[in-house]
Amino acid sequence: MTHAAQRFADFNNSYARLPADFFVPQAPTAVPEPRLLALNRPLAHELGLSLEGHSTEQLAAWFSGNVVPDGAEPLALAYAGHQFGNFVPRLGDGRAILLGEVRDQSGVQRDIVLKGAGRTAWSRGGDGRSALGPVLREYLVSEAMHAMGIPSTRALAIVASGQGVLRETVLPGAVLTRVAASHVRVGTFQYFAARGEHAALRRLADYVIDRHYPAARESAEPYLALLAAVSTRQAQLIARWMQVGFIHGVMNTDNTAISGETLDYGPCAFMETYDPAAVFSSIDSRSRYAYARQGDVAQWNVARLAECLLPLLDGPPEDAVERATGVVAHFSTKFAQFWLAGMLRKLGIEYPETDDLSLVQGLLDAMQDNALDFTQTFRRLADCEVDEPAAAALRAEFTDRPACDAWMARWRSRLARETSTPRARQMLMHASNPLYLPRNHLIEEVIQAAVTRADFGPFEALLPVITRPFSAQAGAERYAQPASPDERVEQTFCGT
Repeated sequence: MTHAAQRFADFNNSYARLPADFFVPQAPTAVPEPRLLALNRPLAHELGLSLEGHSTEQLAAWFSGNVVPDGAEPLALAYAGHQFGNFVPRLGDGRAILLGEVRDQSGVQRDIVLKGAGRTAWSRGGDGRSALGPVLREYLVSEAMHAMGIPSTRALAIVASGQGVLRETVLPGAVLTRVAASHVRVGTFQYFAARGEHAALRRLADYVIDRHYPAARESAEPYLALLAAVSTRQAQLIARWMQVGFIHGVMNTDNTAISGETLDYGPCAFMETYDPAAVFSSIDSRSRYAYARQGDVAQWNVARLAECLLPLLDGPPEDAVERATGVVAHFSTKFAQFWLAGMLRKLGIEYPETDDLSLVQGLLDAMQDNALDFTQTFRRLADCEVDEPAAAALRAEFTDRPACDAWMARWRSRLARETSTPRARQMLMHASNPLYLPRNHLIEEVIQAAVTRADFGPFEALLPVITRPFSAQAGAERYAQPASPDERVEQTFCGT
């Protein structure tokens, strides 16, 4: 492993200054033939990375881990986690290596991680590598989520490794460069709580407050304020997921980022036909992480964080439990508020009324009864007030036309009490309802072309469409359509 002579970034590695049991120093393992497949230049600029003047070979060397940039301090993070409800006290980064941290042009500190860069102390017999398909999925979905305004890790680069990885068969390997506000998880707190290391818990909590929630430091109870702030961000995040039909698939506590970003795009999926019980993840055999359960699961994950923070709270233990329980209990109220506010915007409603939840639920029930596409239905609804053919087209999707007529009449009556014009409401709805998503069949099309034919044309065609999700684009009509019966993807798979 060599170090680069050229400047790549101004690293500021705060995590490496934490005690030694927070991580294991870990250099990436070189790959034989690194080849740059994708580079997110706007994100690189945002991070202040120095890429100009460097060859694609040099960039491939950096983003594969073959060359460690000057100033980087590669390490693998320690954490634990509940996986499908079962606690595992020792997980850690089995195939992710934190190169270091940089301050972006807004002054925000962000992690740069190589995913698939080789074995670590936490690999537990795994190869530490990533197959090309899951890397492509994470790049597409994370960038689409960011474009929709949903907090998410970002994808900076993809490098083909030039070597196969053995899963069910031998697949082409790749390395993803991922950017995050940080990679501290609920599972990071669980790692130290399970070991009874209260001093380390306090050090971690102080680090998180300083990095993500500085306002909590001004509270009379900083650690309770930290719990409340994390709970609020999780409630906001999962509400946003559900407003675009996103199903994470592995909402384990080790995938619950303390920063409030979406972390890990393994067996994720975007729901097409509306179904609150929808599950795509092949490893979610008990539907623990079904679409409509995601809010409850997030609250459960916040409760696990609360348990970890109890030793840091002031006063008698029973009082600390009561105060933490109150924060956790309030999650459901906040989540319901965030979810309903977002759903009302999807319907063109800015000023809530008492019966609005019933209006939203009435549409969702009709969508389920008539097997309607979640994304397309909301997008078409945006045009119904100003375009009668659009209203007729949406009505034609219903098998129960009287149900459509009844709900539409109720919706229009409700809109009449808004102060905005129909055109303004259409603009609000267009800005709240994506036209393009990385639908499951489109991702599968990209993966199959890349894996079987080394054809990256579908990836390059899809990426610019889904990163402008709210604006109609000429020639992109097929990307707005649900899968045909022979294209449907019934299961998605973890890339581990």
